[in-house]
Amino acid sequence: MTIPTGWEGIFEQDEKIVWQGVPDGSVHIGARQIPKMAFGALFAGFALFWMIGAAATGGSFWMFGLLHFTIGILLALSPVFWGPYRRRHTWYTLTNKHAFIATDLPLLGRKLKSYPITGDMPLELEKTDMPTVYFAEEWKRRKNGSYRHKIGFERVPDGLKVYGLLRDLQRNKP
Repeated sequence: MTIPTGWEGIFEQDEKIVWQGVPDGSVHIGARQIPKMAFGALFAGFALFWMIGAAATGGSFWMFGLLHFTIGILLALSPVFWGPYRRRHTWYTLTNKHAFIATDLPLLGRKLKSYPITGDMPLELEKTDMPTVYFAEEWKRRKNGSYRHKIGFERVPDGLKVYGLLRDLQRNKP
């Protein structure tokens, strides 16, 4: 079998593409984004309140609140702007052996992550207007502990088909 152009050195010898797609790049605000947006709005609101109080005393001390106000606004608006932008610069490939997620983002550069398809991989379908198929997870560290981050093909129009393909591939793995 010939390896497709651009995949030389990435595919195994008997690996072949089963599906390729891109996520939906439209703005989507779901239940997971609302707490972050609310926190950002409260953070920005408090910073604005503080800046108004500091400006009333005179001088330029109020400008120290600009950084906090900006961070709050960025947190509140990131689901509206960053999520769709990130998805518009993401590509998905499913082979008979791996799931690949490719991204090309400013400052972060080009990345290609590969997730092997195994019999015990955590497979989950999030049924929405644009389904998401989760097939891996990783633990991310925070200052006060860690949390589980799900990885998968986000908001793909043919998500049900992809879920079925992954289930079929998973059944054939040890």
